[in-house]
Amino acid sequence: MQLLKKYWLALLAALLVATAAYMIYEKLNPKKLPPNLVQGVGRIDGDLTTLNVKYPGRVLKILVGEGDPIEKGETIARLKSDEYEAKLRRVSAEESAKRKELEARETELRIAKKTIPLALERASAGLRSAESKRAQLELEISSLQKIVEQDRRDFVRTENLYEKNLVQKELFEKAELKLKTDRDRLRILERKREEVTAAIRMAKAALSEARASQKRIAALEESVAALKEGIRAVAEAKAEVEAIVAEMTLSSPVDGYVVEKIANEGEVLGSGMAVATLIDPRSLYLKIFVDTIENGKIKIGDPAVIFLDAYPDRPIEARVVRIAQRAEFTPKEVNVRSDRIQRVFAVHLKPTKVDPLLKLGIPATGVIALDGASLPKSLEDLPPL
Repeated sequence: MQLLKKYWLALLAALLVATAAYMIYEKLNPKKLPPNLVQGVGRIDGDLTTLNVKYPGRVLKILVGEGDPIEKGETIARLKSDEYEAKLRRVSAEESAKRKELEARETELRIAKKTIPLALERASAGLRSAESKRAQLELEISSLQKIVEQDRRDFVRTENLYEKNLVQKELFEKAELKLKTDRDRLRILERKREEVTAAIRMAKAALSEARASQKRIAALEESVAALKEGIRAVAEAKAEVEAIVAEMTLSSPVDGYVVEKIANEGEVLGSGMAVATLIDPRSLYLKIFVDTIENGKIKIGDPAVIFLDAYPDRPIEARVVRIAQRAEFTPKEVNVRSDRIQRVFAVHLKPTKVDPLLKLGIPATGVIALDGASLPKSLEDLPPL
């Protein structure tokens, strides 16, 4: 029994000595980072999209929660503004009234374009006819006046002869009757001339009225053009209000997920206030810090890998997409190889494709290959920082 106890004690002592020797060896011969690699630690960052309201309104509904996946164009929230909706109704009613007025005015214009030229043509034709009649009457009157004058001379001569009993009474009576008949005919023609003259005055008045009505066509055309311009202005105002009302429905501009829900249902939000914060996974990157010595060796486009602390054996392919042009003081969460290094440069490593393991804010390690190859497959291949 004593022998067995001594055996186990000796074995334990040998094990402790071997462990101590290994630790001393590891301490004296630490694992070194290959010269072609640059290593750094940081956190996953990304370009956040703040979804805010363009116009003030009350939140009716929030359709997403924090961490929910979203698609581009998906409705995130709905707001309501009684003021803008009332304005939209008023502008819509004004537009409808103006369109009806325009329809009536265009009908009036079409009728005027048909009737006014006809009225002008009729007035012109009536004036020409009346003037032609008067000219004909003037000829008839002139001719009849000569006949009446001859009848008068014949009557006077016959009367003188009759008084001297040189002609029969019958001839005297015939001369008297002819003079009277022709004078009556002349008076009738003169009355007709007066009537035709009055008709000419009326035709001229109708022609003047028809010519004046032509100006009404121009006035109606101007009125129609003004109404169309007014409708365009109202339509633009309506489109503006419709755009404002449409902005009350907030949609996602990206495919991604909700980082933070800021507003709540029932709240009144002013212009520019945020509803939620979104992120597109394609914008995620690892921000690491390297010292001034290593910074000069890194180039945009250098291949890299990202290791998450939870998945040390699952490298995520990445590329260098940004190198800070100005140094900054070493952040507290960044480990550097020497306390003498006080200033570092930020380097962004962007995954070559979207990886569902990447999430905003989680810690990670980034490794850059300066020679474009020989990237590690596991964090175990690298010295601890």
